[in-house]
Amino acid sequence: MINNTYFVAMQNIYRLPVKKITLIAIIMAFAVQFGKAQAVYVPYSYQLDQKFNASIYSLDNSFHTSLKPFLVDSIIAPKYNEIMNRLYDSTRKSWVIRKIFNEHLFDVKTKEYTFYADYLPDLQVGTDVNHHITTDLNTRGYQLGGTIGNNFFFYSSGYENQGKFPAYYSNIINSINLIPGQAYNRNPGKASADWSYVSAIVSYTPIKQLNITLGQDKTFIGDGYRSLLLSDFAPNYPLLRLTANLGKVQYMIEWAYMEDQGAPRFDTPFGNNRRKWGAFHYLDWNVSKRLSFGYYDAIITSEANDSGQLHSFDPNFVDPIVYSNSFNSTPSQPDNALMGFTGKYKIFDKTAVYAQVLLDRVSGSGFFSGGNNSNTNGVQIGIRGADLFKVNSFNYLFEFNTVKPYTYQSAQPITSYTNFEEPLGDPLGANFREFIGILNYTTGPFDFMGQINYAKYGTSPTGTNAGNDVNQPYVASSAPTSVGQGIATDLYYAEGTVSVLINPKYNLRFEVGGVFRAEKTALADNKTVWLTFGLRSTFRQLYHDF
Repeated sequence: MINNTYFVAMQNIYRLPVKKITLIAIIMAFAVQFGKAQAVYVPYSYQLDQKFNASIYSLDNSFHTSLKPFLVDSIIAPKYNEIMNRLYDSTRKSWVIRKIFNEHLFDVKTKEYTFYADYLPDLQVGTDVNHHITTDLNTRGYQLGGTIGNNFFFYSSGYENQGKFPAYYSNIINSINLIPGQAYNRNPGKASADWSYVSAIVSYTPIKQLNITLGQDKTFIGDGYRSLLLSDFAPNYPLLRLTANLGKVQYMIEWAYMEDQGAPRFDTPFGNNRRKWGAFHYLDWNVSKRLSFGYYDAIITSEANDSGQLHSFDPNFVDPIVYSNSFNSTPSQPDNALMGFTGKYKIFDKTAVYAQVLLDRVSGSGFFSGGNNSNTNGVQIGIRGADLFKVNSFNYLFEFNTVKPYTYQSAQPITSYTNFEEPLGDPLGANFREFIGILNYTTGPFDFMGQINYAKYGTSPTGTNAGNDVNQPYVASSAPTSVGQGIATDLYYAEGTVSVLINPKYNLRFEVGGVFRAEKTALADNKTVWLTFGLRSTFRQLYHDF
């Protein structure tokens, strides 16, 4: 929480009412004359994102790769169209056959507008071998989207879900009353979870250099599978995002409205969740076609104090300029702020090394080592690319992440770096080291994915704060802050899937999968073997690897 004059100058922008944010978006949209630009974006998930590796990490271009979801532009449009039209067969004349294998369920194209819509089944059965649990996933979903002219795009997807999960995942759900990355569990404490999940955005590109997006969605910053800065792990939130593309420079500012389900509620214990504002700036500079650097800052502030008094609005908070920071930390400061840097270098064609550095509380000594917990930070380094061993469509990623204890925590838990008490960074929160390797190969209708994770982290004994839970209140002390302090835990995770594509328009596929997970501490050794099979669709990201 890098908080000083910078945050005093910024804190009220994140308390901007939703109606005023909407008004700002409308004013900005109509303040600029229409130009010819494409506003279509690619719904984000790593499984879909990695299929663009060959295009976005080519030495032939300087595409901005760190801000997601992507907007479809001239660089990724050919690959996007290739993905959406895989296995297309123009000889199919039957309406039913075309809808099953080639097309959207509804698909309208005119000179003035386009519209498509699909039914999204996600049906899966499986077994938790170790705990003798039959698992299942029963999801009925939809997606719809379209364009109006060349400048306006809209997209929405929604899912009504019931599911029964392996023991370790059910334990996580019951401990937080939330399906990780999704939404509330309407069946708390029961064997089967029940929840709904919706994304919806409207996107306007008045000129080629500017995009304005308003809706309920997520933002991901970075080139990795994880992001220590801003990830897609926490549930969706209302947001207003402005993205400017000025050649070698890309700039994003986003305001978000989030919730904390654990904070004391006003009036009665059954009142609404406490709310908080988040604001995020990201500046990405492509120095050359090989090298890029990025700067990031964020602040989380509560909508009201503990007495229920709303904070006043300060018009200075709509200032879109990236702010400078210093490194003093004041634990009594009610807001929670951090900053970070990204970097990427294409070492070969279609191959890039990337990194992130997260700065929360920083003192002059002990930056990477022990020291005291006034020094909290995180580091990511990785490599990813396409056509491994010169095999077409053989994509890969290898990544290391570490975050020191007490990072992301706030003196007031309402302003922790979370949404619905789920981390806005890595799913492991803080106080961990993590290694990840992912391979993906696509040939014809077949897709093969393999993933291996190893993590070492510390959890908090009852009644203590070892620095892993980002919802715990931060209290300055001179206690050691070595990564892994607390109850030392080793996590081993391996996952493999084989799928056969049916319709690429909404990723309809038959999929067989297997998960091995082992969590070892001095107190317990929990193992899970989970086997699944199903008819699946959508591009949404469902995380089980934590």
